[in-house]
Order: sequence, then structure tokens, then C-alpha cells
Amino acid sequence: MASLPETDITKPVEEIHPKNLEGTHMDDIAHAFRQLVERSHPSNGDGDITQGVHGSAHSHLPWLHKFVPKLESLADKYHVGNFVAIRGTNQRFFESMPIYARLGMHLLFCGHEQVKLLEGSKHVEDILKDGSIREGKIYDSPESVENIPSFIKTYNIQLDELLEPDIRKYNTFNEFFYRKLKKDARPVENPDDPKGFCSAADSRLVVYQTVDLAEKFWIKGDEFSVPSLLGLDPTDPHCQSLSGGSLAIFRLAPADYHRFHSPADGTVISEPRDIPGQYYTVNPQAVNEPKLDVFTRNKRSVLLLEHEISKQPVAIVAVGALLVGSIVWTHDKQVKRGDEIGYFAYGGSTLVVVFPPGVIEFDDDLVKNSTGASPVAAGKGGLETHMKVGYSLGKMRDA
Repeated sequence: MASLPETDITKPVEEIHPKNLEGTHMDDIAHAFRQLVERSHPSNGDGDITQGVHGSAHSHLPWLHKFVPKLESLADKYHVGNFVAIRGTNQRFFESMPIYARLGMHLLFCGHEQVKLLEGSKHVEDILKDGSIREGKIYDSPESVENIPSFIKTYNIQLDELLEPDIRKYNTFNEFFYRKLKKDARPVENPDDPKGFCSAADSRLVVYQTVDLAEKFWIKGDEFSVPSLLGLDPTDPHCQSLSGGSLAIFRLAPADYHRFHSPADGTVISEPRDIPGQYYTVNPQAVNEPKLDVFTRNKRSVLLLEHEISKQPVAIVAVGALLVGSIVWTHDKQVKRGDEIGYFAYGGSTLVVVFPPGVIEFDDDLVKNSTGASPVAAGKGGLETHMKVGYSLGKMRDA
């Protein structure tokens, strides 16, 4: 959703909790979520994306407040979203949470309760999955191109960096969503340093030298582990090489360029392996929830590289999320830093890159932001850093 300078944040930030909408029936929240998805279709929203899933969580949408009237008073009282550090500065901005993530998170935090929709009772997970599949179909339809101009305006998309800047050339909204950039739009920093690693996505990033640190500062779910993330038995040789390793977590917001790239030079050593799962939001509030393991429960796809210098495996895990249509791999056998390796169809989504213990030393500013040690984090815990493909991620540790 839209970004705001920190100086414009005059209200406290809402922490999503079931009590925030106390007295509101779950059925009404589920109906509101479904209506948001349906209003993504141009025939319902007149091509204005802010009337559907792209409305901000503090949107004053009359039709929405008929279902969930308490949202309006919450919008008057709170901002909804999270802060993100601006790399190379001591500044940060506030990223507003889209309304679909706000409602989806509330449904999720209320547990596995059944809700009654028109066709009968469904569990929360089914509602989120159905909405995600439906959103993909809407944005794959030819009519969805009518939403492109509003999307560009809402998110201030820079057309001059696109490989195809003429929006009339896109056949669906989704084609525009996973748009390609010009070849030189995302240069790799320090390209001649063979020990370098680079950002894999335009994203908001946290990094941790060990899984233990990631669990301390960011991933609070008690079921998270490298084997569960990769969907492998702990005795698998690749799993053993990566267990306890370093994590880089790239969260892509809807406005971001949604193709992802290799963070390292290497050789693909296995075909991508798909793991079925849920469609939970990957918003930081969900990732930070103690009783929820978003990354190990969501649908995901795992690619393994052999790092060119260390000859050790690096796992790239594409994690689907609420309203994500699909994960598509486009890689070659041999990849260099910055080479495109895949893309996400519509929705916010995440890449988790797992490095073997001791292989990478993350850049110091990224570590400090992620652990709350930097001035911009102000000691309030982990803070994501805004990144672009090709930005420096770190270097290989000296033996």
C-alpha cells in the first residue's frame, strides 16, 4: 500500500488482535473479505483498485463498514502497517497495510472457527484459499487490464524502467503485475567481487546469521525449523548442510517488481520442489505472531543451488501468501548474481534464502536494522530494510 514519511504518523500503530473487533461476527468479516476480492473485478469497482483489495486498512469505504462498522472507529484511532528502514540513511517510512491483509489477519488470529457463507460453513483457511484462487482468476481475465491505470497511480509505478512501458501491450492485469524491467534497471553492486552476494528481490528485508537469531527477533512461531521450511527430513544431506544456517527474508509488497533473482553465483542442483500449504498473509505482524508459523505452513516452492565458491547448497524458498496466484520459475542451469530465476503472480509474497552456517557475512547495516541495534530501529526490535534487486547483501566469510 502507499508509503508515508514517519513525520506523518500521528496516531499509534494498531496491533491486530481479535479483541480489536470484539462484538463483530466472524461471518461478517468473512463476507467483507469476499466482497473485497469481488470488487477487484473492473465490473464491480470501475477499475479503481482502492475500492477492493488495494484499499488501505484505514480506508473509509461505506460498503465495507456496513459489514464491519467497527473498522471505521479503528481507522480514526490507529494507523495500520509497519515501519521500514531506508537503506543508507537514518530514516524510515511507514508502509500502510492493505485492507485485505487486515481482514485476513483478523480471520487468521481468530483461529480455526467455522464461518457461514452463502454456500454453507467453511473454515478460515478455506476462505483465505478460495479468495486467493478467485483473485488470481480475476487478474488473469482480459477485463482486468482496466485496473492497470489505477494500480500505477496508487503505487506510483515508474513506467520508464519497464521493458515494455506501453500499458496497452499487456493482456491482463497479472501480466503487468509480473512485468519485466529493462536489462540495466537493477545493476548488481560489486559485480567483480566473486565473494559477493546480492539482494534477490525488490523487497523489505531482514537478515540473521543464525536461525536462533531469526527466532529471537523475527520468526516467533514455535514450529519453525529449516527442515520444516524445506519440507525435508532432518537426515537429508542438503538439510543437514543448511540446518542452523543464515537466513535472508525478502518480503515483496504488492507495489514491488515481482520477479526474483539469484543472490549468488551457482549451479541449480535440483528441479524446484512444490510444497502445498495455506494462504496466510506474510505481513510482519503475522510472522511475529508467537502461535503461527507462516513460512512453514504456506504453499511454497524450493530451489537448491550449489554455491560456486564454497560448493555448498543454498536454498531459495519462494513462499506464497494471501491472494498470491502462483510461483513460476524461469532459471537456467547456471546462474549469476542478479540473474532472474522466477516470479510471483498477483499478491504479496516472500523469498526465504537459507545459507549454510558460516558461508555469508551479512552487511552490517542490514544486521543492525534486523536486530533493532541501529539508530533508525530505535531499539524496538527487528526492522525491515527497503531493498532493490542487486543491492549488496553481504560477502562470503573468509575461511
